[in-house]
Amino acid sequence: MSSDSTTLPHLRAIDGGKELIVDGKPFLILGGELQNSSLTSAEYMDTAWQKLVDTHYNTVLGCVTWEMIEPVEGEFSFEELDKVILGARKNGLCLILLWFGSFKNGISTYVPTWVKTNAKRFPRAKLRKARGVLETGDVLSIFHDEAPKADAKAFTQLMRHLKEFDGNQSTVIMVQVENETGLLGDSRDASAAAEERFSQPVPQDLISYLEDGWNNLHVDLRGNLSHFKAQSWPKGSWVEVFGKGPRTDELFMAYHYAQYLNQVAAAGKAEYPIPLYTNVWQNYVGEDGDNDFPIIAGGGGLPGDYPSGGGTSTVLDIWQKFAPSLDFIAPDVYLNDYSISCAKYRHRNQPLFIPEQRRDEYGARRIWAAYGTYQALGVSPFGIDTQEPATNPFTKHYALLSSVSQIVLAAHRTPGSSVGFYFDDLRPDGSDSSKPIVRHFASYEITIERCFVFGKPSAGSGMIIHLGGAKFLLIGWGFQVRAKSLSPTSAFTGILRFEEKIVSSPETGELKTGRVLNGDETRSGLYAMMPSEDPDYGGFPICVTIPARTGIAEVEFYELDEADV
Repeated sequence: MSSDSTTLPHLRAIDGGKELIVDGKPFLILGGELQNSSLTSAEYMDTAWQKLVDTHYNTVLGCVTWEMIEPVEGEFSFEELDKVILGARKNGLCLILLWFGSFKNGISTYVPTWVKTNAKRFPRAKLRKARGVLETGDVLSIFHDEAPKADAKAFTQLMRHLKEFDGNQSTVIMVQVENETGLLGDSRDASAAAEERFSQPVPQDLISYLEDGWNNLHVDLRGNLSHFKAQSWPKGSWVEVFGKGPRTDELFMAYHYAQYLNQVAAAGKAEYPIPLYTNVWQNYVGEDGDNDFPIIAGGGGLPGDYPSGGGTSTVLDIWQKFAPSLDFIAPDVYLNDYSISCAKYRHRNQPLFIPEQRRDEYGARRIWAAYGTYQALGVSPFGIDTQEPATNPFTKHYALLSSVSQIVLAAHRTPGSSVGFYFDDLRPDGSDSSKPIVRHFASYEITIERCFVFGKPSAGSGMIIHLGGAKFLLIGWGFQVRAKSLSPTSAFTGILRFEEKIVSSPETGELKTGRVLNGDETRSGLYAMMPSEDPDYGGFPICVTIPARTGIAEVEFYELDEADV
């Protein structure tokens, strides 16, 4: 294929969002991120490619570090990267490269030696500590010109090389610009240059953006702008316009971080315009979390506990406005509520991609919400090269998703036609933390709940897709579906037909019928049941619940109206 802009990997608008186009066709990312530095060694990756293929990943996320490609200023080396790209290509895998340039997890440990050791040319941020002490941070200050210029130059060379080496094959389908940007240890940089900028008038472009687009701002940002909103003619320093406190500090840092990354991204995109994004270390606030970890364990609480100025939902609009060369802002989801995070990062209809998340079964169940409800481009568990396919929970989930990817992509083009869900294991006391999901499709109310068994119910996950009328495609395990007509004169709603499906063509999404199900498989016509692979009978002497086989079924409901009875 040629490397003109119409055939390069790109995002294409669809109803309610965007889809990723690779090799001219819609592409669903079944991703996984390597350990931090794994992609720096082609020899190491040669030991990992096959097990990634066996786990059904189709896309691997891994780093390209500034210190590796420009060890001496102005001298660039891509030999190791080229070997890695060839290795991925040989194994039929796509790559998303993570540019560890100026920032990685809120610090600057992947910059070259000539940057690390020259604090005069590349000043560090200053962190405010107790009793007025200023501590030098292990992070570049964003209030000087040399660092973004040098970073942008290196990133330009990287993107130019990718175009030359990979532009005709598109093994690399996206690039992440920096990693979990923001300032750790303080809510804002307290260096002399930063303090001077903080005391200057707030730029008019920011004030106008907030005023003119107030109703479209993320609710999490509006909640932090009460001081700003109360003013008739906001002007003056950052404190005068927004009030004093860490949320103003965060806004100040976000505005300048976004411009820093945009400078880097714009330079690279001018060379090779494939999709670019940056990822976010979210503020873990606890009350909407998926876990019981203390706030501080997740880097939560106030800006500086998590990277202040990164693209959290409290400043997401700022990033979307002032880093226009980034195609989207992507949340890393470990401790925050998964579905809430997905919803927040669809703000302004930007596409959803989760570049880092949990790699265990708990995390694997949740990906169905991203794909099924939020039109996700893809997801990516972290640390995949230290897992084995036989014990990696994503092997099962990605195998099913791979087989139905064209069906999922088709559903994405009709927003609201599908819903994804997950049911976690029962609590030790037997109580259930997972509530049924109720949705309306056409003239039916559909209820999705944990699948009944006579013994202990299992965890479950999957998605349903409305095929039109009273037909639904069910994908996944451990759940059941029932319907109720929304007609006020309906006397009865039942299952007309329930069929186990088999994928006959993954390339087209064509299905064929494996078995026609009824009787015990529907609890006598009440539910379309999608059991787990090993249902627990709990000692019940009659084996009425069949184990899951394909994880795909089609159900058609019907209703009887009182007028017809």
